[in-house]
Amino acid sequence: MILSSNILYDYVSRALQEDLAERGDLTAQATIDENTTFEVSMNAREAGTICGLDLAVTAFELLDENIAVTRLAEDGAKVIAGTDLMRIKGNARAILSAERTALNFVGHLSGIAGETRKMADLIAHTEAKICCTRKTTPGLRVLEKYAVQCGGGQNHRFGLYDAMMIKDNHIAANKGDVRKTVERALAYKSHMVKLEVEVDSLEQLEAIIDLPFDIALLDNMRGAELRRAVSLIDGRFVIEASGGINADTIVDIAEAGVNLISMGRLTQSAPSLDVGLDY
Repeated sequence: MILSSNILYDYVSRALQEDLAERGDLTAQATIDENTTFEVSMNAREAGTICGLDLAVTAFELLDENIAVTRLAEDGAKVIAGTDLMRIKGNARAILSAERTALNFVGHLSGIAGETRKMADLIAHTEAKICCTRKTTPGLRVLEKYAVQCGGGQNHRFGLYDAMMIKDNHIAANKGDVRKTVERALAYKSHMVKLEVEVDSLEQLEAIIDLPFDIALLDNMRGAELRRAVSLIDGRFVIEASGGINADTIVDIAEAGVNLISMGRLTQSAPSLDVGLDY
């Protein structure tokens, strides 16, 4: 995925508006002459995987069209603590007014990229791939899914509009009849749309295993039950595992033979990377 100039402008301009509103940076206006220039470095204060640098550059450029930014790293790069990511030289008021917006984007997205990289590295010896979910910060889904890619993961659907996914509540709304639910979805969908079905038991899987859907999501299955489900599917569908997966359980799940492991925690609760501006 590439973040287009339109996407960068849209997200960054809204973030700056949130911080500056109509009056701007009162502290910078009060303490710094309007023509003062300033040079700083953006620094990763801890090791991690970097993401969001284009957003940071855009924040500085939107407040000072003559600003000079020297990139010292790229999104997706693994860095050690103390690595300079970019140097910024320009109007001091503009730099300090854009500082928090730029750091918020880089810190948050780098945290997601780093957590994804950690999980991807744990299962690199298997065929399984890490993917994210729709458990994203409202309004930031495109950026957070981009960060997952920067960390070596893959994207799940972007919304309810681009794929069909039958979950437990869809089945519950059909009085618990998983087969009827899947058959209704198959009759509705077009050939351009993938259909994924979540099952939480071998009984549910056996009830639909002859139907021509695309992806089976094995929810909260572990150990012998998970391996039995993979054996029953026997290549009929893409297999996704999900539900409460963490660093302690992910290797065993990947080694069971699933194709995808989806983790809401990648975007929902990854800690931000500590990033700062140093004079």
